[in-house]
Amino acid sequence: MLLLLGLCLGLPFCAGSEDRLAPALELEEARRWDDTLEQVGRRVPRQVRLLQRLKTKPLMTEFSVKSTIVSRYAFTTVSCRMLNRASEDQEVEFQMQIPAAAFITNFTMLIGDKVYHGKITEKEKKNGDRVKEERNKTTEDNREKGTETFRASLVIPSKDKAVFLLSYEELLQRRLGKYEHIISVRPQQLVGRLTVEVNILEKSGIASLEVLPLRNSRQKGTGRGEDDSGAPASTVINQNETSAKVIFKPSVIQQARIAQNGVLGDFIIRYDVNREQSIGDIQVLNGYFVHYFAPKDLPPLPKNVVFVLDSSASMVGTKLRQTKDALFTILHDLRPQDRFSIIGFSNRIKVWKDHLVSVTPDNIRDGKVYIHHMSPAGGTDINGALQRGIRLLNNYVARNDIEDRSVSLIIFLTDGKPTVGETHTIKILNNTKEAARSKICIFTIGIGNDVDFKLLEKLSLENCGLTRRVHEEEDARSQLIGFYDEIRTPLLSDIRIDYPPSLVEHVTKTLFPNYFNGSEIIIAGKLVNRKMDQLHVEVIASNSKKFVILKTDVPVEPQKVGNDVTGSSRPKGDGKEDPNHIERLWSYLTMKELLSSWLQSDNEQEKERLRQKAQALAVNYHFLTPFTSMKLKKSAIQTERLEDNYGISAAIGPETVMQSLRGADMQPGPALKRPYNPRIKISKTSADGDPHFVVDFPLSHLTVCFNIDGQPGDILRLVSDHRDSGVTVNGELIGAPAPPNGRKKQRTYFRTITILVNKPERSYLEITPNRVILDGGDRLVLPCNQSVVVGSRGLEVSVSANANVTVTIQGTIAFVILIHLYKKPAPYQRNHLGFYISNSKGLSSNCHGLLGQFLNQDAKLTEEPARLSKNLTDLPLPQADERSETVLKVKGHRVPVVWKQRKIYNGEEDIDCWFAKNNAAKLIDGEYKDYLASHPFDTETTFGLGIPRGL
Repeated sequence: MLLLLGLCLGLPFCAGSEDRLAPALELEEARRWDDTLEQVGRRVPRQVRLLQRLKTKPLMTEFSVKSTIVSRYAFTTVSCRMLNRASEDQEVEFQMQIPAAAFITNFTMLIGDKVYHGKITEKEKKNGDRVKEERNKTTEDNREKGTETFRASLVIPSKDKAVFLLSYEELLQRRLGKYEHIISVRPQQLVGRLTVEVNILEKSGIASLEVLPLRNSRQKGTGRGEDDSGAPASTVINQNETSAKVIFKPSVIQQARIAQNGVLGDFIIRYDVNREQSIGDIQVLNGYFVHYFAPKDLPPLPKNVVFVLDSSASMVGTKLRQTKDALFTILHDLRPQDRFSIIGFSNRIKVWKDHLVSVTPDNIRDGKVYIHHMSPAGGTDINGALQRGIRLLNNYVARNDIEDRSVSLIIFLTDGKPTVGETHTIKILNNTKEAARSKICIFTIGIGNDVDFKLLEKLSLENCGLTRRVHEEEDARSQLIGFYDEIRTPLLSDIRIDYPPSLVEHVTKTLFPNYFNGSEIIIAGKLVNRKMDQLHVEVIASNSKKFVILKTDVPVEPQKVGNDVTGSSRPKGDGKEDPNHIERLWSYLTMKELLSSWLQSDNEQEKERLRQKAQALAVNYHFLTPFTSMKLKKSAIQTERLEDNYGISAAIGPETVMQSLRGADMQPGPALKRPYNPRIKISKTSADGDPHFVVDFPLSHLTVCFNIDGQPGDILRLVSDHRDSGVTVNGELIGAPAPPNGRKKQRTYFRTITILVNKPERSYLEITPNRVILDGGDRLVLPCNQSVVVGSRGLEVSVSANANVTVTIQGTIAFVILIHLYKKPAPYQRNHLGFYISNSKGLSSNCHGLLGQFLNQDAKLTEEPARLSKNLTDLPLPQADERSETVLKVKGHRVPVVWKQRKIYNGEEDIDCWFAKNNAAKLIDGEYKDYLASHPFDTETTFGLGIPRGL
């Protein structure tokens, strides 16, 4: 069944992916076919033609991407659901463009009831059914700039479904003063449910955030946006000081307006963070540290720059014209203190001036004239052009003795391979490195599809530069100017960042040749002593006028991994503690440096040592690299017990793919009970429906009810007891239209219930009507349509298929979440959850929240004006003709109430309750806004009983 798994660089999309599906309105109507195959046979006759058209290929029913960015480190999970409604088996291909700098950490396929889970292993010569990674095959690749394409093909049986789950991680790079997070939204067809969600958590604070218009290349299948500026339609942004949530959820009609073929483009978020200390921001978590260094308000260093431009015959036409236009703009941007020269090369080396000249209006004009008269002819002497450019810079620096007070750069542009002079790659690299002597940085730009990009990449790697690839059919001018803008303002050179050797170990690179304005230097490492209270940091560098020395003792505030939103990336039992986002960041940086060193090394023994070290690190942290492969392991889940081991979990992040349901720390043995009966009767204390709140006071035999009219997207604090019992429960609302002739403008339901447990060890659950995500050592994703029980470290989760989820904590706290599903929902209905407190013995007397504040409390009823019953618990219900006011006394509040009936347990039981009007304004402590959480994992409380927000 498994035909192909591959990670390739930019192979063209399959031809069939651009076939147009049904009209947008018809596809919107057909979107629910994923929920039940039986509906296909019950379609009315007017749908017959639509069915025939859609049978030609499998239908994508859902495409969702969720990213969580924690301190610049991004965890991304992609989920894609496919449905084969044809009467025969069909092949389907899943493909996803991911950033070239990212590492894939997990891939899982679900085909019917079969699960294929990926495991990262050492790469072998015979890979079998493994995911492969190929890099730098530039002669065969036609990849888009900065991306790679992951592909997986399989055959879906007739009338069956398939789910693809892909996870990857990357460290966002700061360029031009912004971090840029790019998510490819190219499902290749219109999708009934398409969602992109990005959560950003930055401890130092978010300084700016923007969502750009969808961006696409000019390749075949490019969509056209609805507008030239601003965020795409249906984008919602919620932001506070340290966190932000961005959701892009276009309807089928909105997708069709962008691109009928489903190639919407790149969803791009740009943001920056606050920076206060000149020495940078140092964060510590569970024995690992990261240092972000991005100084500002420094005078720029003078540049000594030589532009080396390919003018061979292959540059004829658009490439040379756009290169000239870009250089005209760049020359005008040079500063008065800079020095420059220009070299054109083909089979001959043509130097504009045999020395560097100052930036004056006359020199700029003469340089532009020289560039204007460049004409394409001849071959490509890359080696000779580089040697001449380096010689110009070395001579100028030697004559003027300014090495420590300026930065020497070569900006080298070509569209081909060496064809004249020295043509052997290794010799060109060695000649360049020997001549530059680590004093000249070479920035390379490759234009078109025929360039030797691997050569350019190594030239930049070995000579402290960067490389970019520009596609011929795209706007090369703006890309060239954008690349130059990244390096136009050097602020520091010869940077060295030191930490006490006795206090840190396994630190990433600490020497940097240059720091350019708008960029960032990132260093990570391990702390030898986790209990240290401060870390000495020393930065030595030079700028335009003097040496810069920064020294400081940075306070170290050790944090426990329990405050880490990302949780664990590997199962326990290997003698190591849970990783966290800073450890993941450290492993990512270390892996990148090992790969770079391996690529630069010419010594076979050294290359083999680096390969083994990188391979061991990649296997340990589950990175798919050139030295590792991904083997798929077939697994199965049965309803009452766990049958097979899913293998080692590979990815972490906001919504990790299906992972080990029987990890080293889970306890699914005989001690586990059978799942709860779907019709179980539990405590009345609950929040269910619209939502309707019910509080049971068993000592007084009273039941009180109230409504909360929230807004879609609000996250309500239901139970807040983080400081004492370590338990917090939050619920996120989803909106729906009100029923016809109703008094409300809209309805709200609970879409997600989040339960955080901090004792004895950190765990959290995210429950939706479709799945349960459990992070309790291992990260698990449990589907709600299958009955299963899992337990770990005093936490037990029991799922009764399509009925309820029961969460038991330390045997003294139990919550039951009812699952409300609709086969044919009305417009005002939504699949949602109901939250019930079954056992609250373990919650403290300080517990708060909309429901928690009433636990362990007592209540009394009185009537006004006078007719009080001696036995308040047996107070008769008010008659219809009585006008007296009934008052509830609880927690010092006097609340007017009226009697009414309310349905609970999914409408199976009616209860009598005393109803508090006006959004429970006089019943609850504080106001409604005091119960709003900033994000699902927020443990803070406004009433002084919690701790600061901790993730």
